[in-house]
Amino acid sequence: MSRLRHIAHDNLPTLMKTATYYVIHVCVAAIVAYLVTGNLWASLTLSLLEPSVQAVAFFFHEKAWARVLARRAQARMSSSVPVVA
Repeated sequence: MSRLRHIAHDNLPTLMKTATYYVIHVCVAAIVAYLVTGNLWASLTLSLLEPSVQAVAFFFHEKAWARVLARRAQARMSSSVPVVA
């Protein structure tokens, strides 16, 4: 399996969450940009640029939080295990 496929397979839930977040974000951004500019092309351009950057940032944000939560769980497990001498 290629490296990219392996990464996608290992992160499928986060990638799916990122994709749905992206679609919602683009729709909201397009509506807001259109209301502000009154220009369909400008609103579509703006609505695709910013959410694209946000989607990448969101993916890494989720991965960072997953690590934090895993470390906390690991620390709890380590502190609750009695030491046998």
